[in-house]
This record gives sequence, structure tokens and C-alpha cells, in this order.
Amino acid sequence: MEILYIIIAVLLAIVGLSGAVLPVLPGPPIAFVALLMLLLCDGNDVSTMQLVVSGVLAVVITVVDYIAPVWLAKKSGGSKGGTWGATIGLLLGLFLGPIGIILGPFLGAYVGELIVKTPKEKAFEVAAMTFVAFMLTTGIKLVYGIAVMWMVCKEAWEILLK
Repeated sequence: MEILYIIIAVLLAIVGLSGAVLPVLPGPPIAFVALLMLLLCDGNDVSTMQLVVSGVLAVVITVVDYIAPVWLAKKSGGSKGGTWGATIGLLLGLFLGPIGIILGPFLGAYVGELIVKTPKEKAFEVAAMTFVAFMLTTGIKLVYGIAVMWMVCKEAWEILLK
């Protein structure tokens, strides 16, 4: 039965890592579940601290991933139109797959700023900041996914050797 748990954990870690670059997948929470799967194995060495830190990071990264584009649009001098546009763009982008999720906040912020009569250059700057936020959060999710993948593979290997 342990082999099955290990296979599921490794598959979840792979899906979690994929979620770093495929915005439709909540990568960090899925990767965290991979660590939890290893708790079902006898002789696991997954520590409580490891689980708590990984779990808190998964929650924080996931929340930041959804709010960063909107927050950075606002911080770059965007108006409520840009903030609302980025939010609406993100929501609409969810239905258009990865490209929609990448471009949705950018286009939404740009259009939202244009609607409230922001000059095109400023509207583009606000939209660019939403794209920067997306790239930053993708990088953070990638680092987290790689770290969890390493922990899962290392732990799985140790369990198999016992």
C-alpha cells in the first residue's frame, strides 16, 4: 500500500509543480497534499515543522497569486478603473485558459484605465505592472513547487529504502 501512496504523492507533486506555470491549477495546495500523502507511509520522516511551514507557504503563495496583479495595478498609480479592470480581466481570463489568465489582468487593467480617461501611456504602465505581478508569482510558485518536489522525492526514496 505504501508504494501506492508514494506514487500518488509523486504524481501530486508533479501536478503541483505544473500548477506553477499552468494558472488553472492551484499548484501550491496540490503540492502540499503530496507531502500529506507521505504521512500515510510507515517510517516517514516528515516533520511537523516541515508540514506547518509548507502548509502556511502554500496558503500565502496562493492568496498572493490571486491578489498581486490587482494590488500592483493599484500601487503603480492605477485608478479604481484599472483595479476593477484587472479583477474582471482575471475572472474572465479564468474561462479562457492559461493565455486568458496571463493576458486577462493586463488587458483588463489597460481597458479599465482607458475607460476612466487615463492617458494610454499610463494605462499601459498600470497594465504592465499587473503582468510583472503575474511573472513574480509564477516564479514564487515554481520555487515552492520545486522545493516540495525535492522533499517528496527525497522522502519517498528514504521510505523505499527502509
